[in-house]
Amino acid sequence: MAFASIAAIVTALILKWLLASGWAWRLATDVPNARSMHTRPTPRMGGWGIVPVGAVAIGIAAPHLWGIVAAMLFLAIVSHIDDRRGLPARVRFAAHLIASAAIAALYSGGLAWFWIPIVAVGLAWLINLYNFMDGADGLAGGMTVFGFGSYAFAALAGPHPSVGLGWACAAIAGAAAGFLLLNFHPAKLFLGDAGSISLGLLAGAFGYWGWRHAVWPLWFPLVVFAPFIADASVTLLRRLLRREKFWEAHREHYYQRMVRLGVGHARTALCWYATMLVGAVVSLSVLACSTAVQWMTIAAWGSILFLLGVAIDVCWSRFQILTSK
Repeated sequence: MAFASIAAIVTALILKWLLASGWAWRLATDVPNARSMHTRPTPRMGGWGIVPVGAVAIGIAAPHLWGIVAAMLFLAIVSHIDDRRGLPARVRFAAHLIASAAIAALYSGGLAWFWIPIVAVGLAWLINLYNFMDGADGLAGGMTVFGFGSYAFAALAGPHPSVGLGWACAAIAGAAAGFLLLNFHPAKLFLGDAGSISLGLLAGAFGYWGWRHAVWPLWFPLVVFAPFIADASVTLLRRLLRREKFWEAHREHYYQRMVRLGVGHARTALCWYATMLVGAVVSLSVLACSTAVQWMTIAAWGSILFLLGVAIDVCWSRFQILTSK
């Protein structure tokens, strides 16, 4: 708790200083367009607080995860360039794959060689997923608190503890909480690609390392971040089926539809926090149970998420019918 609190305080102080000094606006500013969910220019440099604090915290708590820190810093630099000047999609995706492949190979733990590219693609997808889901005030920051908080609890108090990993995850959750103080609606700053891409890498890399070192089963990270994964995956599939450019900004995610339906940024974020919290409790509660119980629980939780998605789809369809008249 103390480690997370320190990370939260330091992150908040860094970001508040960047805002007060005016540097936040110089580093990177998000200017609204037709596809934006906000209406005024806002600095997008939350990563400048989370990334350095996270790097130092991981270095102290889990120095054996140096490869993950190096990959995170690499992607943070590339992503900041993208925040400021914009980079072609192929350059961004190439950087994501390079970092993902390096982590998949470095921490394979005896995994058969043919799994390495599969894991690399999976990590790259999670990296982009985090970026896709960073589109409403407080959403990605709050989900980071719950997601990495779940990782920390499992690593510190689960059936197969890993203290270093647990403290590292707690620090990331704390840093995200410090950022969230300035990002909850109405947001004073955004995460930016340097922040969202880095957090996506950490979510995947920590999940992968924990699986390969028997801290948790493979399904655990997937269930913890299931609301993120489900929203982004379904939305991407729909855009691919319509032959749209999936890497371009849009307003079709489930959370974006909730905001546009009138739920608003704050209540949408709170709804997602509640969903994430339930998923965390469910996944943590069955970690020590039999495999059969685990998979039955996963199936039940997946069914609930599916029904929630259907409910949003129905409301959205009715909304479109009413507004088209």
